Amino acid sequence: MNAPVTAAKLYDCRDAFAETLEALAAGNDKVVAVCNDSVGSSKLGGFKSKFPERLVNVGIAEQNMVGVGAGLANGGQLPFVCGASCFLTGRALEQIKADLAYSNANVKLIGISSGMAYGELGPTHHSIEDFAWTRVLPNLPVIAPCDRIETAAAVKWAADYAGPCFLRLSRVGVPDLLPEGHVFELGRANLLREGSDLTLIANGTLTHRIVKAADILASRGVKARVLNMATVRPIDEAAIVAAAKETGAILTAEEHSIFGGLGSAIAEVVVEQAPVPMKRLGVPGVFAHTGSAEWLLDEFGMAPAAIADAAEALIKRK
Repeated sequence: MNAPVTAAKLYDCRDAFAETLEALAAGNDKVVAVCNDSVGSSKLGGFKSKFPERLVNVGIAEQNMVGVGAGLANGGQLPFVCGASCFLTGRALEQIKADLAYSNANVKLIGISSGMAYGELGPTHHSIEDFAWTRVLPNLPVIAPCDRIETAAAVKWAADYAGPCFLRLSRVGVPDLLPEGHVFELGRANLLREGSDLTLIANGTLTHRIVKAADILASRGVKARVLNMATVRPIDEAAIVAAAKETGAILTAEEHSIFGGLGSAIAEVVVEQAPVPMKRLGVPGVFAHTGSAEWLLDEFGMAPAAIADAAEALIKRK
């Protein structure tokens, strides 16, 4: 008799962020949180209870929020500026550019509920452009952790990093993929599975989906390399070039428009250094529909089986 299949436990990366932030604040009285009336959605309730004097809630005023963060940094504090990614990056892009990136202010941007996590609230709340908006700015690392372990590691890294950065987090539950104790390295991809027939690359909520796609491909006799590429800028050029030369094809998947995001960043490296067939999966340049986040990912061809099918079609182009 076959043993029952137990589904992997899913974790909300916002919880890992909040727990890590509280731990950092307990050891460093310069750590402060700034939010836009988003104490609940940013999971800052515990922080507020423990450090009420170090939480600044500016209300629904994202441009002010980023400016306040810059001012706190200039005053020697270590601000984590938190808000829904669609509003943080969309409404306050000028302040992110001028007050943070241009000024190299030591502010940590935390984009909450990114991608299509607010699914039922529709296109106004989808954040499928934030990679494109932020990765063009100098001095601003852009990071999308794949699980709670990488989230905690990236938050610790951000606290030690001297300068602004943007961490893109989801509210959609994901399983653990990286080992406990993982240390985040900026610009370094994680090899999750070796393979020689093609490479699958993703970050954030899509990483566990490409791992499942690799399992499906393995059952079909296809050996897929799997890379978790949390850092969108600076991108891991060495890992991309190695994947292109050693596997001959690259498929990317992201909870973002296919224009300007992770796939585009990887394609820029491929076209200049190691041209091979590529396929970019994501939102195909449209306003995403209204629906649950999981349904939307499936709808845009990013169910694990659909990813596997796209991978097999890509291999035929080699």
